[in-house]
Amino acid sequence: MRAAWIRSLGSSESQEATPLVINGTMYIPTSSGPASVFALNAKTGVVKWRYEPELPDDYKATVCCGLANRGVAYANGRIFVGRLDAILVALDAKTGEELWSVPVQEYAKGYSLTSPPTTVKDLVITGFSGGEFGVRGALQAYKQDTGELVWKTYTIPGTGEPGNETWKGDSWKTGGGTIWYVGSYDAELNLIYYGTSNAAPWGGQTRGHDSSDIGEYTNKHSASQLAFDVDTGEIVWSYQMTPSDVWDYDGVNEGILADLKIGNSTVPTLLKADRNGFFYVMNRKSGELVSARHYVLTNWASHVDKGSGMPVEDEAYRPQLDKWARNVCPNLIGGKNWQPMSYSKQTGLIYMPTFNMCMDIANRDQEFKEGNFFLASEFDLAIAGPGDNLGEFVAYDPITGEKAWGIKEDLPFLGGAMTTAGGLVFYGNPAGDLKAVNARTGEILWNFPVGTGITQSPVTYLADGKQYIAVVAGRLVGPPSFFGEIGQRVIDASPTGGVVVAFELPN
Repeated sequence: MRAAWIRSLGSSESQEATPLVINGTMYIPTSSGPASVFALNAKTGVVKWRYEPELPDDYKATVCCGLANRGVAYANGRIFVGRLDAILVALDAKTGEELWSVPVQEYAKGYSLTSPPTTVKDLVITGFSGGEFGVRGALQAYKQDTGELVWKTYTIPGTGEPGNETWKGDSWKTGGGTIWYVGSYDAELNLIYYGTSNAAPWGGQTRGHDSSDIGEYTNKHSASQLAFDVDTGEIVWSYQMTPSDVWDYDGVNEGILADLKIGNSTVPTLLKADRNGFFYVMNRKSGELVSARHYVLTNWASHVDKGSGMPVEDEAYRPQLDKWARNVCPNLIGGKNWQPMSYSKQTGLIYMPTFNMCMDIANRDQEFKEGNFFLASEFDLAIAGPGDNLGEFVAYDPITGEKAWGIKEDLPFLGGAMTTAGGLVFYGNPAGDLKAVNARTGEILWNFPVGTGITQSPVTYLADGKQYIAVVAGRLVGPPSFFGEIGQRVIDASPTGGVVVAFELPN
């Protein structure tokens, strides 16, 4: 492959978007603004239009973890993008003209939109960020043509709703459980799947028991996988990965939908590598747990009980009020964070970027104040796992739970995966190396330094009969700074500057 073109995105912030290519045009949101959207000629990189609205002067104060946007959505001639001031916008895909905008929430109270919405039927569906600010999570659906709200479903049950009793007192009002990442849609079942974030605040004494004997205070629908009816927003089923989460093990990671041959049956599954260190295979129709296995070093829970679906915790690794839990693995960034994994039908394997890091963590008392961080926690994240690698790109068999192969990386925060029908898998790293790997063996076949760190997945597309691969890159800022010396190594590994690079494949 040869580099065909490169386009600067005009920002030194983290670039976390996957490009979307529609009818020869590439759409990329960028941290410059950070509500800007570029429309580029997918063959040449020439700018067709740019959407660059003005945002309030103070919006940065209520954004948790870096000024980033992870993508846009498309339907019926419109581009849909969420902004960090918690506004959802529809743009004309040909001209970039703003067709409508609606406030999803009030940004000053800790809300923001950091990931692409989902377009289904005549709806555009979005959640929002804010779990670190003590907001109450929800999923909201709007009409694509007008921006009119169709339904809104809270993830944390209120007074009189089933599951409210799993929250101590009024803690549900600031309970987190936000939906800040991407959804998956099954048209046959008419279900849309989203994961929810940590319970808020991280300090569990505010919302239940301060021990591993969590009893009835499981904080329902936080750190969970939910399935919603697309037409009504009703929660059809819910599975909680981390009851009474005190580690910030968000359950938001993407769910891959695949029909797998398990035993003598073909099972409609949802595959999820959760931040808590367990890889879940679930029946996406019923929500029934098929399997849950460790995929990275995990010590806070020994296993997941198949009957109850509950993790079996080790008391020593649950932080308590003013009491440290030491060397908890994985740390709060997770065994895998939001960087997407990919599934190959050819190999039957999942390909995912993983972390090899642990933490010390303790609960602290903190009073809730609207619009401010609400963590009730103290932590040290700069603790490496065993070995000399902080990250590993892994090929994993979701049926057997075995690792097929792995590529160890010095640094964490690897880029997301992309598999192709040519038997390849692509991913990048914080140093800016884009790699093509033999999907069956793990042999690195090609490596190209794009000049700055890669976090998201590449994409592949056709333009005038030629195949291209494109990736967005930009040095990581935000969360790596929480990691002390390790975080500084991630930042130092990459120059500043956001770019998109496209490669042309040989005929």
